[in-house]
Amino acid sequence: MRYVKNFEDLYITEDTVLSLGKFDGLHRGHKLLMDALSEKKQSGLKAAVFTFDIPPSSAAGRCDQRVITTNEEKLDLFRQRGVDYLIECPFTPKIMHMEAEDFIREIVNRLRVKWLVVGTDFHFGHNRRGDFHMLQAYADPLAYQVQVVSKMQYAGRDISSTYIREELEKGRLELANKLLGYPYFIEGTVIQGNRIGRTIGFPTINIQPPPQKLLPPFGVYVSDVQVDGQYYRGITNIGKKPTVHGNHPVGVETFIYDFHRDIYAKKVRVRLLQFVRPEQKFSGLEELKSQLAKDIAYGKQI
Repeated sequence: MRYVKNFEDLYITEDTVLSLGKFDGLHRGHKLLMDALSEKKQSGLKAAVFTFDIPPSSAAGRCDQRVITTNEEKLDLFRQRGVDYLIECPFTPKIMHMEAEDFIREIVNRLRVKWLVVGTDFHFGHNRRGDFHMLQAYADPLAYQVQVVSKMQYAGRDISSTYIREELEKGRLELANKLLGYPYFIEGTVIQGNRIGRTIGFPTINIQPPPQKLLPPFGVYVSDVQVDGQYYRGITNIGKKPTVHGNHPVGVETFIYDFHRDIYAKKVRVRLLQFVRPEQKFSGLEELKSQLAKDIAYGKQI
């Protein structure tokens, strides 16, 4: 997959089928768009995705929106979907104020678009004037075709990144995972912790999530961890380690069952499978050790 961040200098020389959107989470609703891209690839087109390097609403100053998947995490997901070109466009003032009609001409000409695949809720251009109706209106003059994909629903509501963010923030992990179509995950590089887990017989790995990453409520979760392409089961705590003295940043700490390798500085993916309990402060390390043993036994049973 070719990953492009400098849209200004981009010109694709192969005919493409293009999908556009935020794609935060790359959830079950997005899968319909990815399936359409895969279908069009069968006719010899290259699959391209156009998205932004940060949520446009954040760049416009409307909110400080946390994301389900970081840019780096999305990169892996798109690669797995068979995307040939991922265009992650910087949301510059020029792009922000570009009229919708000009935006259509730019992407069609630069990316050599023969098919556009979009959802019914896709909007673009200055003041979000552009929609799929406008894309259809320009299809004949600019020699491309449009496929509009209806929204997938769950329990009578459109599956969307907003819906999934709401469920994660409320701690309804299992529903969020169902909407995503895969377990919610956090990627990061294993860093040196305070080694408290090692001293009480439960050595853990620690990763520091980036500040823009949306996290579920602090607590303990049944999890698994991908290391070098292989998954290992474990139990994960998300939070600030209130039992351990000091001001700790929010971290993701995982005990991996029957795992004895040194993986410091390795990139890992922690998938959260089920909520166990909220994070809590214990009277001391002995009480923490006792509760960890219970959490681990529960996780193994699950």
